[in-house]
Amino acid sequence: MDFTRKLSFLVFLLCILISLQNQDVDDINVKLEFSSRTDKYCSRDSQYSIFDDHSFPPLPMFATTSVEGRKLQQQTASVGFLIYDYYQQTCPQAERIIRSSVRSLFRKQPQIAPALLRLAFHDCFVEGCDASVLLDSVEGMHSEKESPPNESLKGFDVIDIVKVELEEACPGVVSCADAVVLAARESIILSGGPFYPLKTGRRDSLSSFAEDATFELPSPQDDLSKIIESFSSKGFDERETVSLLGAHSTGVIHCKFFVNRLFNFSGTNSSDPTMDSEFLSFLRSKCNTNQASLMSPISKSLSPSQLISTSLSPSSIIHKLSSSLVEEPAIPMDFEGPGESFGTLYYRSLLQGRGILYVDQQLTAGEETKTWVQAYASDVSLFHKDFGTTMMKLSNLGVLTAPMGQIRKDCRKVS
Repeated sequence: MDFTRKLSFLVFLLCILISLQNQDVDDINVKLEFSSRTDKYCSRDSQYSIFDDHSFPPLPMFATTSVEGRKLQQQTASVGFLIYDYYQQTCPQAERIIRSSVRSLFRKQPQIAPALLRLAFHDCFVEGCDASVLLDSVEGMHSEKESPPNESLKGFDVIDIVKVELEEACPGVVSCADAVVLAARESIILSGGPFYPLKTGRRDSLSSFAEDATFELPSPQDDLSKIIESFSSKGFDERETVSLLGAHSTGVIHCKFFVNRLFNFSGTNSSDPTMDSEFLSFLRSKCNTNQASLMSPISKSLSPSQLISTSLSPSSIIHKLSSSLVEEPAIPMDFEGPGESFGTLYYRSLLQGRGILYVDQQLTAGEETKTWVQAYASDVSLFHKDFGTTMMKLSNLGVLTAPMGQIRKDCRKVS
């Protein structure tokens, strides 16, 4: 073994020891301590990196185009790891590009903020944060975005725009998976929510998991036991579940997701008896059965080729993006008017029997979950702290790291 290989092996052992030593340290402290000691030597792009693409033979395509192949990916993904400022050497402006792009689009279309947050949740909750939800269907693979729970999912156009800018600055470097979670964090900040630190270095999946998306994503009609079971399967306890559902503090809820509570709850031809009567009348005035049955088709998304085309100006991109975010009448989550702090109105509404979605109102049906609803309703700082921590946990679910997965140049298709 020559000197370079011996040095690489020793550095690898040092990285592992440092990682184990800092395993239980708070993430924010890790950012200050762990990153400074490991970025230089443990970065995938360092000259001493054992994760250099040339260090491993290419992974066979058949090994990752099935659920079994993906399970193998997850089992072996510990070969690499996420770190802070992962792109410091290869694309130091990556996070700034994502932040700037999202903020620019948000100024024109504030609806993109909740869309990006929901997109990240739907990606991470199904086989981990790997950008699998972005893939279009191809022969032999159905897309997650076509599964029933994802039919109204949006934000794909935004990620396309962000990815184009990243590719122009640093071709083939920044993963779509990192772009999704970083864009979601920016959308939370723009919605009045907390900042939270995120490690990067995620890789993109070679597969999409439509069947898993169909059966694993929580439903707006889930009762409390189903909610707890669903989130527990991903490693979230009841406190974390209550805080994570606080994401419903922003955005709009379309009538089709709760109209049964207004007119035919559980097949009774009546309303949900747990709803506040005044609030019930308000919702009925906004969503009648005729409105709820008239679903506008989701506008066709922009393709990356359209985005790159010189014939499209930034203003035309914004216009097309706007049209893709408009649907049937809906109720804004801040229905009492803008200006409320992120989370405050949501939890207070639940205590008043004014939860729009059944899945939200069910959080008051259990002793422990209701305790946390009450805590967050009275202390927004506590909610922000817990929500940020839980979003960090969500963003690290089932990630792929080098040499697993790939860096897609087009987020909609495998490179």
